[in-house]
Amino acid sequence: MTILILGSGGREHTFAWKISQSPLCKNLYVAPGNSGTAEIATNVDIGVTDFQSIKALVLEKEVNMVVVGPEDPLVQGIHDFFLQDEALKHVAVIGPEKAAAELEGSKEFAKEFLYRHNIPTAAYQSFNASNVEEGYAFLETLNPPYVLKADGLAAGKGVLILNDLDEAKAELKSMLVDAKFGAASNKVVIEEFLDGIELSCFVLSDGKNYKILPTAKDYKRIGEGDTGLNTGGMGAISPVPFATEEFLNKIEERIVKPTISGLQKDNLPYKGFVFIGIIKVGDDPKVIEYNVRMGDPETEVVLPRLKNDLVEIFQAIANQTLDQIEIEIDERAATTVMLVSGGYPEAYEKGKEITGVKNITESLAFHAGAKLDGDKIVTSGGRVMAITSYGNTYQEAIKKSYQSIEKLHFDKMNYRKDIGFDL
Repeated sequence: MTILILGSGGREHTFAWKISQSPLCKNLYVAPGNSGTAEIATNVDIGVTDFQSIKALVLEKEVNMVVVGPEDPLVQGIHDFFLQDEALKHVAVIGPEKAAAELEGSKEFAKEFLYRHNIPTAAYQSFNASNVEEGYAFLETLNPPYVLKADGLAAGKGVLILNDLDEAKAELKSMLVDAKFGAASNKVVIEEFLDGIELSCFVLSDGKNYKILPTAKDYKRIGEGDTGLNTGGMGAISPVPFATEEFLNKIEERIVKPTISGLQKDNLPYKGFVFIGIIKVGDDPKVIEYNVRMGDPETEVVLPRLKNDLVEIFQAIANQTLDQIEIEIDERAATTVMLVSGGYPEAYEKGKEITGVKNITESLAFHAGAKLDGDKIVTSGGRVMAITSYGNTYQEAIKKSYQSIEKLHFDKMNYRKDIGFDL
């Protein structure tokens, strides 16, 4: 079959790497792709939300399946676009329909869903510019730190955690009145702070059945010891050592099952990945957020541990026969370290030549913000490359990733040297 992956990051290179191993995949396209996907697939220079150009490509190349990497096209309704088009409706789309994608598109929608289906989460209220004074009053009822979340998509940067009440009030005004995050912060959700350790749970759903993939833990902050600004993710490990069998059972019973049944009860059509951000408070899991696609850089540690043919799984999702698939997981741990451009997540330069990629033999190098410039690979984004390794323990795997990184170079290359430090 002919498959199209939408996206250009490390997640999409990992999808391409895994899909290209399947005997079911004859032709593989990635739009727009990167220097990594160019080696194993055909890149097509089309934006992920340019639905008309995507349609033209799908018809021209006789694409049978579209795998949606990032959230934007899902929240904008690409799945519905295919279903409503006579020429496209036979094409399988891996990713939820627009109504269900609101779980990521709107923090308020997600919180209402969690409350409606009695899924454990933090107490919250939402506010807009017209009732900002009520927001101040609600903040006064909470103990610090204060959690402010822009309601809409803000590329992973719309969440603020502040210790000072006056600063929290000032930031609330900045988000609602001064549009700090643009339209994404027209509405702001204020939550109680949950103290614990975070992990990510990944679930596959065909709309009726579900399968749980390995857990992962990612590291969001730019600085060692989880300090500094939030990023899209600086590294990840899988499995999560503190996620015992008992704890994983609690996640399935209290969170996964009511989420999947809640989607059905609310008539939210869902074929794809459900990413559940979880915090372990004491011995209990609570939901921090939903994403409607795989995480990045978690994909780079979860998919390498999946032994199954990914295309077979995607076909089962499309046909609603996921219950017939037995998920097989590699017992080894996987870790990834993200190499980023100097200055990221603030201003950084692009176009720096990356050397040494071919010298990496003990790890997998998943390209993210990297593109081809003639016969050179150059940086094209903030998060440049994810270096993933296997090991019998996560300590062994992380050591291997750091050894591989020593073979790579680009000007002002930066990375965290403490991934897994808190475990």
